[in-house]
Amino acid sequence: MSVLPGLIRTEQELGAQNYKPLDVVLTRGQGVWVWDVEGRRYLDCLSAYSAVNQGHCHPRILAAMVEQAGRLTLTSRAFRNDQLALFYEEIAALTGAHKVLPMNSGAEAVETALKCVRKWGYAVKGVPEGRAEIIVCDGNFHGRTLGIVGFSTDPEARGQFGPFAPGFPVVPFGDAAALEAAITPHTVAVLAEPIQGEAGVIIPPAGYFRRVRELCTRHDVVLVLDEIQTGLGRTGRLLAEEHEGIEADVTLVGKALSGGFYPVSAVLSNSDVLGVLRPGQHGSTFGGNPLACAVARMALRVLMEEGMVGNAAAQGAHFRAGLEGIGGGLIRAVRGRGLMLAVELHPEAGGARRYCEALRERGILAKDTHDHTIRIAPPLVITRGEVEWAVEQFEAVLGH
Repeated sequence: MSVLPGLIRTEQELGAQNYKPLDVVLTRGQGVWVWDVEGRRYLDCLSAYSAVNQGHCHPRILAAMVEQAGRLTLTSRAFRNDQLALFYEEIAALTGAHKVLPMNSGAEAVETALKCVRKWGYAVKGVPEGRAEIIVCDGNFHGRTLGIVGFSTDPEARGQFGPFAPGFPVVPFGDAAALEAAITPHTVAVLAEPIQGEAGVIIPPAGYFRRVRELCTRHDVVLVLDEIQTGLGRTGRLLAEEHEGIEADVTLVGKALSGGFYPVSAVLSNSDVLGVLRPGQHGSTFGGNPLACAVARMALRVLMEEGMVGNAAAQGAHFRAGLEGIGGGLIRAVRGRGLMLAVELHPEAGGARRYCEALRERGILAKDTHDHTIRIAPPLVITRGEVEWAVEQFEAVLGH
């Protein structure tokens, strides 16, 4: 007798209903593939929202985690550990960061950045206390903590969770003129995603972020780029900012920073923003723990040594071309950069969820978002043959 219905029923009865997952119960993963409790195999086209860029259960990351777990897992930052400085050194060398602050989740990294740029605004820029403003973009997704959902424009994310903190003017994503008009003497930062993933893989016009960089420099405003999903190879570059040849003042990374093994995030500062913090003003019991640092060090190493960033660029282009070749009239647009892709369906197609369910039956796990869009983000270790097989399954479901 199948255990699947019982597991789903228990999850529905005892768990908070804050997610609506596809009805598949996974038990094992390797590379781009995952298996359910009944032994069926699926190609993972979500990668845990890009946390598993290096592939499921990467053996080198697993070995690093097991080795470190047998030595030392947690000390808190009350004491030093022998992995933290090495993590700082390696991620700084890779990204060019001057300062690093490790946290756990992506949302924690965002909240950390919000605190730091406000403090920088008061201590360095001279903004009057309590008046600091951080400009954000319409359609943003930076996490689900109370502070973050307060400047979300998604009614589902913010509805009935207020009151919210002030100080977050919202401008249209991709509109540099609107951003310029919103900057005031009290503006301390601009916070944006290089590509809006949760909104449906929305890519801004070419040159937009170069203009944003120019405006921030001219007005002494900190540019904060949330690269928690777009970073670490997902778009075919180590960081998505590289596509426009810019450098943020503060870059936020997470998810794939541990290859999916452990919650690890970091605030990377290329300015003096993190320099405003003093002991006791911000921290985390688990942030920067030796287990996290050892895992993150190996996750970064395999990402670079095994050519995953270049593979994301090559296979992403092939995947996108295959999706663009699907006929049948259901597809309104195909968007993407590297292996961060989306298929937007015409409203009359009846919603993306039904097609994700049909893809599941053909061995593909993908995620619907904003009613009519299918997000596609397989691990960066995907091969050309696996891409071509995946395109065949999408064509079978969407090409009619």
